[in-house]
Amino acid sequence: MLSPDNRLRRREDFASAVRRGRRAGRPLLVVHLRTSGATDPHESGEIHPSARAGFVVSKAVGGAVVRNRVKRRLRHLVRERLSQLPAGSLMVVRALPGAGDAGLDELARDLDAALLRLLGGVAR
Repeated sequence: MLSPDNRLRRREDFASAVRRGRRAGRPLLVVHLRTSGATDPHESGEIHPSARAGFVVSKAVGGAVVRNRVKRRLRHLVRERLSQLPAGSLMVVRALPGAGDAGLDELARDLDAALLRLLGGVAR
């Protein structure tokens, strides 16, 4: 579970990460990451705001049970990787239809590859 300080909740934050951030697509998911100027104007003046993440899992992934399972798995994986992100960054993870049938290790592999690409690596 992500702490409340690490969650994206507002529509504006999701839109900012998707429209103004960088994107890395993988077979099971797409990761949008916005690092520069990603501070939250609604926070109480923190010097180093924490990185925050949000998830988009549409009905194309599966029924409600499948979608919730995918969200739980993604939250678990992202929580372990938040320390890799620059302070104040916004990340949106969008699950693609194949994510409903994928295991935790496959989701982790795709998430790691996408983050490596977005954070300066060369994995494709």
